[in-house]
Amino acid sequence: MKIGILPLGRPTFDVPYAEEKLAGMLADLDALEGHEVIGPRALLMEASPEALDAVASADLVLVLQVTFTDASFVVEASKLGVPMAIWAVPEPRLGGRLRLNAFCGLNLAGHALGRNHAGFGWLYADPGEADLAGLLAGKYRVTRLDGTAPGVAATAMPVPDLRIARIGAHPVGFDTCAYDKAELKALIGAEVDELELSDMFDAARGLGEDAVAPYHAKVADVPNLKDMDAGELDRSLRLAGALEMLRSENKYDAFAIRCWPETFTEYGGAVCGPVSMMGEARVPCACEADVYGAVTQAILQEVANAPVFLADLVDMNEEHDTGVVWHCGQAPVSMTEDEPMATVHTNRKQALLYEFTLKPGRVTFFRLSQAYGQPKVVIAGGKMLRSEMAFTGTSGVVRFDHAAQRVLGDVMNSGLEHHMAIAYGDHREALRGIAAGMGLNVVELGA
Repeated sequence: MKIGILPLGRPTFDVPYAEEKLAGMLADLDALEGHEVIGPRALLMEASPEALDAVASADLVLVLQVTFTDASFVVEASKLGVPMAIWAVPEPRLGGRLRLNAFCGLNLAGHALGRNHAGFGWLYADPGEADLAGLLAGKYRVTRLDGTAPGVAATAMPVPDLRIARIGAHPVGFDTCAYDKAELKALIGAEVDELELSDMFDAARGLGEDAVAPYHAKVADVPNLKDMDAGELDRSLRLAGALEMLRSENKYDAFAIRCWPETFTEYGGAVCGPVSMMGEARVPCACEADVYGAVTQAILQEVANAPVFLADLVDMNEEHDTGVVWHCGQAPVSMTEDEPMATVHTNRKQALLYEFTLKPGRVTFFRLSQAYGQPKVVIAGGKMLRSEMAFTGTSGVVRFDHAAQRVLGDVMNSGLEHHMAIAYGDHREALRGIAAGMGLNVVELGA
């Protein structure tokens, strides 16, 4: 077999570490007997037509997902018409930054390929442990999972007539955050106002000191607040005031915000801390302009009668039978037993974010999904474990109700988006009833 490789990376992650991982992956591929490996052998930091040309003659295009990337280049590669696979690498849970975040890249690519009706195989394994022979033999190809009818009595949508403000468009290559206004309205009756990022930035800059003071007061007791840059901190907290002003004036129930890169590169302060504050106040805010993510949060928040956290699944470990949920620092602070600390964004190095470990307890995962272009409900249950911090930001180690490897397989086979909402408590039965009321199938991860 002629294997065409596309090693993907992004410079905002730990490039030297990524290059170490890539060297191990290339060594494993070169050790395969009877196969020819073609294509670039250095990290591709941006889309490259030349790289696609170099693998166009391959029998299999193998994307090496060394760090997180968006899905746009993977989708372009799928258009070559060559069978495809993705190999993503894990990283140790050492309490520091997510140095690679490769699983999230795999997750993003899997959803995008599903939406584009492109089959593929996948691996999530370290060099030296990956079953490349099985991958080449087709052992790990996705098998479409659409779920089944919920089998319970229907209940009414708990948040009819939602009003959502989408602030800025979702990032390129984030098919997980795409939406159609008419389809969403037909599905649940939600209305979406499409605002520009400048609307939020201008509102924040125009706030008087008296309007910003309450948000400074909210963080006054954070022990290490003095370590934050004062200008970044003030600009960040102004975003909380701007969101509250927009909510109050327009009666919005939730927000979907394009949080990067412009909040850092154009405005100069993170929206993550304000998102945590809004979530604690029961106004869900979805990152990356994920409108369906905002709807997902609003539904789960109403069912749980508690704040929710829209998180990425960033690791699954078969040996320990656990996964890690994470985001950069925007979980509601009531979700920890520890004292929240102030921090900066791991990649962009600007304030304000919260850093803490999620408290132990029963949790429910939920997503109103558009996987494979077909609306459905995705549910999982588990226990957040008492653990050391897995990665900086807000993170937690979870043991799902079903084996981690089975949950991982269902995540890939279902084409699930990279954001799921988390609430404490067991709310699966209520969510099944809502799915029944919407006439949607349910995917229960790992079941």
